[in-house]
Parts: sequence; structure tokens; C-alpha cells
Amino acid sequence: MPACGQPAQPSRATWQHGCVTAATHSTLFPQAPDSADAVLEGLDPEQREVATALHGPVCVLAGAGTGKTRAITHRIAYGVRAGILHPSSVLAVTFTNRAAGEMRGRLRQLGAAGVQARTFHSAALRQLQYFWPKAIGGSMPRLVDRKIQLVADAAAACRIRLDRGELRDVTAEIEWSKVTQTVPADYAPAAAKAGRESPRAPAEIAQLYAAYEDVKRERSVIDFEDVLLLTVAVLQDRHDIAEQIRAQYQHFVVDEYQDVSPLQQRLLELWLGERDSLCVVGDASQTIYSFTGATPDHLLDFRTRHPGATVVKLVRDYRSTPQVVHLANGLLAQARGRAADHRLELVSQRPAGPEPVYAEYTDEPAEAEGAARRIRELIDSGVPASEIAILFRTNAQSETYEQALADAAVPYQLRGAERFFDRPEVRKAGIALRGAARFGGNDSLLDDVVDLPSQVRAVLSGEGWTTQPPAGSGAVRERWESLAALVNLAQDFAAAKPGATLADLVAELDERANAQHAPTVQGVTLASLHSAKGLEWDVVFLVGVAEGMMPITYAKTDEQIEEERRLLYVGVTRAREHLHVSWALSRSPGGRASRRPSRFLDGLRPGSTATTGRTSAAGAGGIERGIPGTRGSAPRRAQRVPARCRVCGRTLTDPGEMKLMRCDGCPSDMNEGLYERLREWRADQARGSGQPAFCVFTDRTLMAIAESAPDDERELARIPGVGMRKLTRYGADVLAICAGQSLAESTDQD
Repeated sequence: MPACGQPAQPSRATWQHGCVTAATHSTLFPQAPDSADAVLEGLDPEQREVATALHGPVCVLAGAGTGKTRAITHRIAYGVRAGILHPSSVLAVTFTNRAAGEMRGRLRQLGAAGVQARTFHSAALRQLQYFWPKAIGGSMPRLVDRKIQLVADAAAACRIRLDRGELRDVTAEIEWSKVTQTVPADYAPAAAKAGRESPRAPAEIAQLYAAYEDVKRERSVIDFEDVLLLTVAVLQDRHDIAEQIRAQYQHFVVDEYQDVSPLQQRLLELWLGERDSLCVVGDASQTIYSFTGATPDHLLDFRTRHPGATVVKLVRDYRSTPQVVHLANGLLAQARGRAADHRLELVSQRPAGPEPVYAEYTDEPAEAEGAARRIRELIDSGVPASEIAILFRTNAQSETYEQALADAAVPYQLRGAERFFDRPEVRKAGIALRGAARFGGNDSLLDDVVDLPSQVRAVLSGEGWTTQPPAGSGAVRERWESLAALVNLAQDFAAAKPGATLADLVAELDERANAQHAPTVQGVTLASLHSAKGLEWDVVFLVGVAEGMMPITYAKTDEQIEEERRLLYVGVTRAREHLHVSWALSRSPGGRASRRPSRFLDGLRPGSTATTGRTSAAGAGGIERGIPGTRGSAPRRAQRVPARCRVCGRTLTDPGEMKLMRCDGCPSDMNEGLYERLREWRADQARGSGQPAFCVFTDRTLMAIAESAPDDERELARIPGVGMRKLTRYGADVLAICAGQSLAESTDQD
């Protein structure tokens, strides 16, 4: 058995032959590992490196389908189970409620309950609500869900007429301005510098933006971007509040780091303070939200900002067949720009599958009918409808495919439409199940049933569920599919937790509703490429892959074209096994056949010739370790093990005790004279900079310095609370005081 913090060497069989399923799938309710080392079982060498790299900073470059969520959740769980990370000191942030809910679920399954996994907005809102009375006073303004009406009111105040499309576009410009920390007066030059095409004259957008802010102030409301802006302002202005949050959260994990906006990056920096316990995960080749202010620069510049960082590259693709992976790699092979320079060459870990199918149609209705016909054949052959998706560039393309699927009697669901737990039939079913859990003994429907699945079927039969689905599609079929998803969830829940009661299932549904972690609905998924990010299916139909749609007509600049290429790459990598790529020569029957397949397919689809272009170097998998003592960084800290008191040996969990490396009750060997000299020096520094004394060093940090009396920068850097910036700014003074020198003597020697 290896020592705590030292992982066992991986068994080749556990990852190479048994991990293809484990990397991307898991049973719905698996049993928690029985030890820290058990958490590492089934990880491949690079995933294992991520899981055991518990010292920061760490950057994980993870290609599509390489098990990044698995790697980072096992990293957190391993740290918790090994006693290195305290659950309540970890904050994991991502970009959607669904992803955060999935992360919490996985951590709970791995025995790491109590870790906070939230979106940036959710984490910031929680902090803002808690500290508002202390930082600002009074009650916090109401948070509005949608900006459209406020923007419309601002336009009316400015006497500017906007149609529905313009309202959406102006709202998007306001959101972009706020996440890039651009004020109304600076909108025009900022938009020009970013190469944005404003939906109205830049001066009008700035006027509308300013009026929108006025409307919010008059009505005492804030929007989602304000949550981040206000939290940043509080942390910048109130060092005591910032220190309180930093005392709570010691370790940070950021998923989808390529999508971080400048505002989110600023918030992350304020959460971190001078510490470097940060793990980021991302893939520059999946940057598809730059129009919202997201930028991969923070990911690509991570090694520059943190020269001592460990960089792990995940390229083993457990999701897709070699044929799908080959097409995905080919799409990026001729990509240009900075993100392309850092692309990852995926290596499929799955057996060979069918080649991608390319199809050309005369018009869009014929393309939709062809897809529906093939989907009908797949379902009839046994492929579940829930494992099939149709992905398109714009939501406006959906209607044609909805009609074609309905005509072929194929059930479907719209991704991005009404959320599962918000559907009326699901809410009613929840009420019925909750009532049965409380008063089931008096319900005649439950007289003859004993197991949990039978109880759920009996209750939901009163809500419209039947053993056989209704014929056709439409609203009736959609309601049945929702109820059937709950029935299937109950079966999985009972199989994983024998003896579970109806009350247990209701609690599980409540937790899933809070996390928006919906069960699988049996229907073909219709989704835009943007909303498909993070999802996967056995069969994917990429439709409308023609010039003017992919890339979209309004993509003009090289940067915009490359983002369109990355969007198609995301679509391709959603497919596990079957991939169908199609396009139409005209929009409507009888129209002029003027369209051609997307330029991105040149050289990849049969019969086409590759366009000329630079082939960028691809990144192989592996680990790059930071160099200790690299210029611009503090000396690299050793990998952490459970902190123990240096006097009595007790495991330390309190951040203050861990800073001193001893229990508060154990005797101190602090040099009292040195401590007083450090306090006097700190007071002088605080007066000179006009900031509170604790912003120079906290009392605990001064005590730790006085107890260890470091001889050089390396020893000083090991003390918690002494980050790179403080080491650069104060290190020479502190070391001179520890050496018994006056600061004047130190200056003379220098």
C-alpha cells in the first residue's frame, strides 16, 4: 500500500482495456470507492497525473472526449479522500448549471460530498447576498432574469425604435460590454478594437447602454452581469471581506477555462489573492463563445502567468471511433490563428467504426426528409431515439426538421427549449410522487405494489403514463416521454440502491431539479451547435453544412471564420460512432442550386481537394512540469501531503493552524523580538501605502515567519500567505529583519 499522497502505479489493464467505458460513461448510481487509492483506479496515465497533481498551479489541456470531467472530479475526490483537501475549502466553477450539477453528482458518488461546485454567477451571487448588508447595507436589489424588457424601456426613453431582432442584438452588445468591463462612454472604441459589427451606430448603442443602466437604478434591480461586477467591486474595496472568502476557499478548479471572460478572470484572481492553488481545464479548439466576451487567451497564457505550472495534455479520445476522430483532426489541421497553434491531436481509444457519411440534397426539405428517413431506420434497428441528435447552425433551421420527424413518426425533443423540471407534467408528477411518499398507505393505487419502480408506475399511471407510448408525436407523445423518463430513473435508482423508498426517490428528484440534472428523455435531440457543447450521442446528423451557413454569412474576419471551423469541430466530436454530414444545394424546392458544401470539408469529404493553408503543429499528450525558480515566479512548492502539527503530530484542518504548522494549543517557539520587529515594519508599510496592516501580512503569517526565521527567498516562499507579489515587494525587507539587520544596513549591502 503506497503512502498517503503517493499514488500506486497504474495497472495497464485498468485503464487501457477497462477505461473506454469508464472515461465517458458510468452507471447512474455507482458505489463510492472505499479508499483514496481506489479513486485512482481506471484512470489512464495522464488522467492519473491530473488527479494526483494537488499542488498548484495546474493546467489541463483536454481534447474532446478525453475524460476531462472525470479527471478533475477524481482529482478533487482523491485530495479529499487522502486528507489533503478539506471538502469545504474547495470551489469548483464551471459555466452551466447542468455541468455544475453533474460535477456535484460525480463528487458525491466518489465520496467527496461537501465540495462546492457552482457556476461563476451562482458562486458570486451567494457571496454577494451574504456580504451585501456588511459591504453596502440595506437589502440587495432584485435580480432580473431577462434584460429584453429593460432594454426596450431604455430604447423608448431614448426615442429609438428597435424591432425584436434589434432588441436581442442590442442586449447582446450590453452583455458583451459588461463582461469585458467596458462602460457606456468607452463602447465605441472598445467595439472597434474588438472588431465587432454593431447592430446600430456605436454612438446609439452607447446611448442605449447608458439608458439601460439608468432604468435599472431607477427600479432598484440588477442583472446577471451586475452580480459579477458588484462582487468584484466588493472584493477590491473591502479587503476584510476578500480575506474572509479566501479563508473559506483554499483550492480552486475552473472547468471550460477557454470560455472565461475578462470579468470572470478578474473575479477568479480576487478569489485567489496571492495563492496559486489553482487547476484550470480547457481546450482552445473548443472556443465557440467569443461573441459573448469569452477568450482563450487566459488558457493559452497560463504558463506565461504561472511559469512553474504543471501542464497535462489529455489526447486519448474515449468517446469517438477512429473514423470520427480522423475527421475532427482533419478539420483543425488547416486551421489558422493562435488557438490552432495549440491544437491537440486526438487519438481514439475505441474500436474502428463506420466512415462518416456525406450526403448532398437538392433542397432543405429533402435534406430533412432524408435525415428523418435514416433516423426511422436506425430506431427500427434498435438504436434508442435518445442516442440520436440532429445539430444545426441556427435555431431557425429547427422547424423543417421538426416537421420531417413528425411526418416519420419519430419522437423528438428540442435542446434549449423548456427545461425538463419546469414542464407542467413533470411538476404535476412530482407533486403526485411527493403525496404518495407521505400518505401512500392510504392510496389504493399502491395496495398491490411493493417495489419502488412499481410504486412509481402506479402513481404516474394516474398522470397519464401507460406501458405503451401513444401513437405519433406532438404534445401527447412529449408528455408521455417526460413521465417515461421518471419511470426509467426510478428503475435505475432502485437497482443501485436496494431498499430505497419513494421518499428517497423524491429527495433525489429534488436534488436533480435544483441542479437541473434531468433524466434522459426518449426522443431524438434537435439542437444548435452552440447548445450541443458538452453533450454526446451515438449517432449525430450534422445538417446544413454549406457555405453561407457553415461558416455563417456574417462571419467575415479570419478570427470569425476560425471560430466557425471550431464550431463544426465541436459538432463532429459530439458523435460516438455514426456521423452523417449533409448539405442542400438550394433552400426551397425549385430554387436555384447555387450552394456548395462548406469549405471546411475540402480535402476531407470524398472527391474534394484540400484548400491551401498552413498546417499547424499538433500537440501530443503528456505532462510538462514547471521549472522551479523560473524567472517571474516564486520557488515551486513541493507536492502537498496532509498537514500535521510539528509539535504533537495531529492532522491540521484549520487554515490558521496550517499556516503555523502547529495547533493553537501547542507551545510556540516564536522569536518574540523578531515578531515585534516585523509588526513595527508592517505598521510602517501600511502607513506608507494607505492600506490596513493585514493587507501587508496577516498576524498569522507574521507569526509563521517569526517561528521559522527563514534564511532565503525559497524558505520564505514556503510560508503560506507569502505569494509571488509579496515575495517580490517585501521579501528583501523581511529577510533582512530575520537576519537581524537594520533595513538601512540591508540597503547599503545591496
